[in-house]
Amino acid sequence: MTFSKLFEAVQEVARICGDVAHSHFRKDLRVEWKADGSEVTRADREAEAAAREWIRRHFPGDDVFGEELGAEGNSGPRRWLIDPIDGTRSFVRGVPLWGSMIAVEESGTVLAGAVNCPATGDFVVAARGEGCWHNGSRASVSSVDTVSKATILCTDQRFRRNPARAERWSELSRHVAIARSWGDCYGYVMVATGRAELMVDDRLSPWDVASLVPIIEEAGGAFTDWQGRRGMGNDAVATNALLADELRKMLGVPESLA
Repeated sequence: MTFSKLFEAVQEVARICGDVAHSHFRKDLRVEWKADGSEVTRADREAEAAAREWIRRHFPGDDVFGEELGAEGNSGPRRWLIDPIDGTRSFVRGVPLWGSMIAVEESGTVLAGAVNCPATGDFVVAARGEGCWHNGSRASVSSVDTVSKATILCTDQRFRRNPARAERWSELSRHVAIARSWGDCYGYVMVATGRAELMVDDRLSPWDVASLVPIIEEAGGAFTDWQGRRGMGNDAVATNALLADELRKMLGVPESLA
């Protein structure tokens, strides 16, 4: 299958998933708590179920791995990853900075990804060699090349697992123009569309990170984990190209992007 076909496919699944989730937004939902302490609602499950149904019809031989409904398939080479509502804590509080994330990978390489943020009107999709597109127009990271002019974002600046990262973030925040949280997937959309220069996360699952790899890289940015390794990891550092080395150095991330 060509990358252009996968581009169209992840875009369609993200549209379906986001539409279902958005139909529940700012409605009266009962919030449940999962074993890991995160929140979940009927909206999460219904959105993921709709995405899975489309994938089963159009790609019946592919595996599916989602945040709410787990793994499905026979461990084939191609796998779809679904985060029906990234930012559920924002979602249930009526904050619009959440999104539906869809990715497809093959043999460990993410081929295409999409993030649909229907409450803000931002829809970003990318595939290898096809570029990154925001609401139908080509997307690009910013041309900001000075730390003092940078906007930096994170999901939760407490960095619970690593106090050293929290200290570096705090120090970096004193040198930039704007430092904000309330990130989740929306922070990466901001980097890919040139509205921020850095987005970081301290803890991620595969469905959180997969779609972000092609989105940031096809937009001309750099995407690594906190060890400086490209691709999917358990955490993330996404930047524009011009400040990639300097910002990672200030955060204590190794220089190598290999």
